[in-house]
Amino acid sequence: MITPSRPLLRRLCLALLVLAPWLRAADGRFLYAAVPGIRDYLEYGGHGVLVFDIDHGHRFVRRIKSAGFDATGKPVNVKGIAASAATQRLYVTTILSLMCFDLTTDRLLWEKKYDGGCDRMSLTPDGKVMYLPSLEKDHWHVIDALTGDILTKIVPKSGAHNTVVGPDGREAYLAGLKSPHLTVVDTATYATRTVGPFSNFIRPFTVNGSQTQVFVNINGLLGYEIGDLKTGRMLRRVEVVGFASGGVKRHGCPSHGIALSLDEKEVWLCDAHNRRLHIFSNGDGPPKQLASIETRDEPGWITFSIDGRLVYSATGEVIDQRTRKIITALRDENGLDVMSEKVIEIDFAGGRVVRAGNQFAIGGVR
Repeated sequence: MITPSRPLLRRLCLALLVLAPWLRAADGRFLYAAVPGIRDYLEYGGHGVLVFDIDHGHRFVRRIKSAGFDATGKPVNVKGIAASAATQRLYVTTILSLMCFDLTTDRLLWEKKYDGGCDRMSLTPDGKVMYLPSLEKDHWHVIDALTGDILTKIVPKSGAHNTVVGPDGREAYLAGLKSPHLTVVDTATYATRTVGPFSNFIRPFTVNGSQTQVFVNINGLLGYEIGDLKTGRMLRRVEVVGFASGGVKRHGCPSHGIALSLDEKEVWLCDAHNRRLHIFSNGDGPPKQLASIETRDEPGWITFSIDGRLVYSATGEVIDQRTRKIITALRDENGLDVMSEKVIEIDFAGGRVVRAGNQFAIGGVR
């Protein structure tokens, strides 16, 4: 029997310590953050899909190299992220293409370009169909999420931008940044109807779990509006009080990012002008402004962990939903701050995905 020398054992132990985060990454809860979210985020996190270990202080685990470069070799803006436990796949859109990864191996399976470019997409609950907006053009592509093949095209002529497929998979909600109307698609027949008009063009939005209400950001409003998904009417306008509205570095509107807590008792709202997240009550009666949290940069998106206990700001802070305290901030392998508007929780057990969250912080009350 050959006994390894002490120097060799020492080297093996050091190698295992270096590899430990990757070996442990097979099981547990992980946050996937696609970067750069927009071009001036490039200094925050570089390029690719960064993976963080939620259960170990959101420690950086690895960087998944991806495509997504333009003809000059520069990284292009990431527009959306989605994942499916049913199919074990991760999807990332850039302004140029849609990329599909195998979540069990991190391997890029395919990358495809579509007429009009790509924006923030959404998957059906079974992971088989994707509603893929063009880049602020007239149409959405409905595609086979396994192959990338186009199934049909929906043409609201609204400036295709943000997309949410409802939790029950029966409806898809399409928001264009050139329209005050939300387009609602029957996923079985592709028939459409609209909700609104809202007071201005729709930006980020989310829906409650029972798919009866939609919560929208709109241009020019530091606040949000609520619409009835059944009647099609705009119900309520909610404005932030105690903070002035004004110019922003990104997106052109003061509130770009809105989220429902899992129990749907709170609405979390971005305030880019004041570098804040504002929290409102939600339920019976007029919403009340409950608290505000300062962020390290202008927030442009908010999402939640699958269990609803953690709040992720696009500025990289991780917030405890109950205490409203910042508990950590995302940093990459070099210790540099990470900012991303495209983050999603993915949970593994036995080396396979068992749960995948979504980027829209949809309510959890069915």
